[in-house]
Amino acid sequence: MLLFVLRRIGVMILTALALTFVVFYLTNLPPNLEKLAKSEASARMTDEQVDSWLASNGFAQPVLTRYAEWLGVLPGWTGTSSDGKPMGRCLNRIPAGETPPAYCGILQGNWGWSTVFKQPVSEVLGRSLGHTGWLMLWVMIVMVPTSLILGVLSGMREGSRTDRVLSTFAIATTATPEYVSGVIFIALFASATAGISPWLAEMGWIEGKTLFQGTATSAMDGLTFWNFGLPVLTIALYGIGYIARMTRASMTEVMTQQYIRTARLKGVSFREVVMKHALRNALIAPFTVIMLQFPWLLNGVVIVETLFNYKGFGWTLVQAAGNNDINMLLACSVVAVFVVLVTQLISDIGYVFLNPRIRLA
Repeated sequence: MLLFVLRRIGVMILTALALTFVVFYLTNLPPNLEKLAKSEASARMTDEQVDSWLASNGFAQPVLTRYAEWLGVLPGWTGTSSDGKPMGRCLNRIPAGETPPAYCGILQGNWGWSTVFKQPVSEVLGRSLGHTGWLMLWVMIVMVPTSLILGVLSGMREGSRTDRVLSTFAIATTATPEYVSGVIFIALFASATAGISPWLAEMGWIEGKTLFQGTATSAMDGLTFWNFGLPVLTIALYGIGYIARMTRASMTEVMTQQYIRTARLKGVSFREVVMKHALRNALIAPFTVIMLQFPWLLNGVVIVETLFNYKGFGWTLVQAAGNNDINMLLACSVVAVFVVLVTQLISDIGYVFLNPRIRLA
């Protein structure tokens, strides 16, 4: 087990380096750098002025050199401004009187400066990940138990009325994108002129004009059921159908195995057969799907966070991409790659505990 984990960590590091270099190369293409120069200096800069600005800010070096500086394995670039003042990657925003470090990349905890938010990238990223973390937590709390229960109930009685009803519900939720279900939920529960909110307000059953809040901005200061329910339900509903279908397929296959029939012939109750014999083996495939929900949630919340104006990771990624914030885009890519690789490692290790017949080699 230890050798397997160490080997996988080595592969993860190489994969992370390759993926982050691809993102670094794409975000540092000449058109992006030209756009960055004009947004930071002047939109009316000539080509010669753009080249001069890029050279004075360290962007004229080879891509591999700048990537190594961004990682923090090479010393940061240094130069001199037009008025003779020293400039450099590690000199930027260093308090007066302090000695700047030679290395100032992400390995040293320096993620750079956000040109959109005008703050250090680490502060913006930490704040947005905290907001998205709460969203992911409540989505998983709602999505995983609900989908497993639906999948098990459907797979226990294949072909029954319960199976058909639950399967139809799972297919319908999976086929409905978040931007559709989110708009429907807002119209039904968060509109003062449509849906059920006007009727509830007229009956005196709610105090305000709407049952739920149509925006989750206030949830960043304090989570409540009424300002956070719709975003959680929008994301969870899409994933419930997918996990439930996978659980049903796995449960259906397990229930036809010979050891299940033997247990039933021995007089073991149906409930005990399901809980002690079938469920553990049936959870292997859904476990993989559940672990894959973490990277999907991290990157797939872009639509929901934008729709509900919830300033989490997805919202930050949209702002960075729309405004050519290179350092923020690079930081978001690092976080996304890290989450994907870690969840895959946990998924592989979890196989052993769910099925002892599986060995890590």
